[in-house]
Amino acid sequence: MSYSRRMQPAIYILASQARGTLYVGVTSNLIQRVWQHKHNLAPGFTQRYDVHILVYFELHFTMLDAITREKQLKAGSRAKKVSLIEGMNPAWADLYAGLL
Repeated sequence: MSYSRRMQPAIYILASQARGTLYVGVTSNLIQRVWQHKHNLAPGFTQRYDVHILVYFELHFTMLDAITREKQLKAGSRAKKVSLIEGMNPAWADLYAGLL
């Protein structure tokens, strides 16, 4: 899948810390959306609970695919989300810098 740094449907998981509070989101511009979370420009859950570390993401071809995947992840258990994260990012490192 080709990756455009600007517009690309994606799902993402943010964490407050390793194995901390998790947030699952969907966007058409991953870099911009995570930047908004990191700078507390996205009011709500992530701002209230200081959830700003990008620990997982998937790129999708269409927004519909991304939304479908987001719903699937949100409906799944926390254990499944943790397993998914640790399969790609066992150190729970912030992946945001690698996107820039």
